[in-house]
Amino acid sequence: MKLPKKAVAVASALAMVGLLTSCIGGAPEGERAAISEFPDKWDEEITIDVFDEVANYMGVQEGWFADLVKKKFNMKLNIIAPNVAGGGDTLYNTRVSAGNLGDLIFVGKGKKLDELIQGGLVLDSAPFYPAMENVEKFDTAVTHLNDGKDGVFAFPTQVSSIKPTEPSEGIDPTFGPYVRWDLYKQLGYPELNTLEDLLPVLKGMQDLEPTAPNGAKVYALSLFKDWDGSGIVTAKQPPAFYGYEEMGFAVAKPDGSDYHALLDDDSEYLRTLKFYHEANKLGLIDPESTTQNYDTMFSKFQNGQVLFSWWPWLGQAAYNTDSNTQAGKGFQIAPLEDMDVLAFGAEVYGAGQTASIGSKAKDPERVAAFIDWLYSPEGTYANNSQTMGAAGPKGLTWDLDDSGQPVLTELGKQAFIGGEAEVPAEWGGGSYIDGGSALNVSMVLPADIDEATGLPFSYKSWPSYQELVKTPLSEDWKAKMGDAPTTMDYLKDNDQLLVATGASYTTPTDSSEIQTLRKQVEPVIVQYSWKMVFAGSDAEFDQLKADMQAEAKGLGYDKVLEVDLERAKKRNEERDKVAKEFG
Repeated sequence: MKLPKKAVAVASALAMVGLLTSCIGGAPEGERAAISEFPDKWDEEITIDVFDEVANYMGVQEGWFADLVKKKFNMKLNIIAPNVAGGGDTLYNTRVSAGNLGDLIFVGKGKKLDELIQGGLVLDSAPFYPAMENVEKFDTAVTHLNDGKDGVFAFPTQVSSIKPTEPSEGIDPTFGPYVRWDLYKQLGYPELNTLEDLLPVLKGMQDLEPTAPNGAKVYALSLFKDWDGSGIVTAKQPPAFYGYEEMGFAVAKPDGSDYHALLDDDSEYLRTLKFYHEANKLGLIDPESTTQNYDTMFSKFQNGQVLFSWWPWLGQAAYNTDSNTQAGKGFQIAPLEDMDVLAFGAEVYGAGQTASIGSKAKDPERVAAFIDWLYSPEGTYANNSQTMGAAGPKGLTWDLDDSGQPVLTELGKQAFIGGEAEVPAEWGGGSYIDGGSALNVSMVLPADIDEATGLPFSYKSWPSYQELVKTPLSEDWKAKMGDAPTTMDYLKDNDQLLVATGASYTTPTDSSEIQTLRKQVEPVIVQYSWKMVFAGSDAEFDQLKADMQAEAKGLGYDKVLEVDLERAKKRNEERDKVAKEFG
């Protein structure tokens, strides 16, 4: 297996002179030569601490994924999740100060990873790297991530062999105006030329179904606030319908055709706040939006209490069950005539998160074997199933038919189409959804191709699945969309997709001054933004906007914006380079 050039030199030299300093099973690393393969089995059961800054579950992994890891590695995963522990960097800082972040560590590229390497909290995995055969396919990404680090300290996530100029999302983009299509149909498929045209349509839909089956009031829009950062997170989604993405206080198109500031009078962010304000005046916004979290909002989608979704992985995942779609009910994209939906190209060098082995890991070789397995076809199918992206374990949720084509098993149909399934005891038992991987990190994109089948790991792209899920809902949508097989096909065919080339740009660490200014400004923008959505009048909305702009500027907004605009331009320059080299 090819090693990154610097890692080869360093690992070989250090192994020869016995200077590697971290430990494995209590033995100095200098006593361990590079290995070419991992053991077939592991006799002693261990529990490893997995520090995972994107996990949404805290505690020991349970269910079928835990059973699979136990059988393969005789290992349990204790997930340490800052998101669950209160958010922010408190838990991270506490564990870093103690000198042990975890046995397996998932953090973002850039500042945190550099801190961990410099502080000696992550292990140089070069001695294990020759045995990591599943990573070999993505050696370019590993080499790029560890460039200049004199070792193999981290492994990239969301890697893929798909061209970086091609969308990576599969059959649906990440963003889009998804509506309850059955109600949209009842209104006669009204024309939607632009974002604001959604307002009367959503009002009509809400009037058609004012009460959900559970007796709760239906709202066209339900927002949440636990993902807010440099602004209201849900106000940053409609700009993506027009190809825009954020970079702190900057907003940009990935083709470099437009850059503007978050708080410009004509910004896409303020346009969305105005859209929500107008929606609230019409009684379309859930009044609990200011206090609820994502999970609470998701349950409302499941119950049929919400009619609009910014993402397919929200509305469709929550509501498009077999019973609903067979009844013609469900979320589908309702295209805006002027939209140019943002899509993300497959990352040549991997995405924002990284995996590393902790320098005090109980059994670093076993952790390395586990990381390598996550890149394998089996690991990709299993680990990526937690978001219903990949098909789960072969033999449980899917298998090959007589012609060698992948098909869902009955349990797979129950889990992915019916919305839930009980797992047999021999696979760990319990709920399929609850037993999925709690890592919340994809090492390989579900849209990548499994060489054994010639099809993506994502079951939604399989011909057998497409045939299986034909419903009154899907057939009606296809008929209206010119018989487009999928949303992505429709967007491509109608030139309504703007792909951000996958270039793995890493945002530089803020200087202490910029970090301080950013932390001063962000809560001001968030606070005023929520007030603007629920403003009692247009005059109040305009006054709040002016106050927000003035207060933000007074706290250093312009200085941070200058940095963010430069970074947005640099990110697009990196995309141009990758497009020319790999596109």
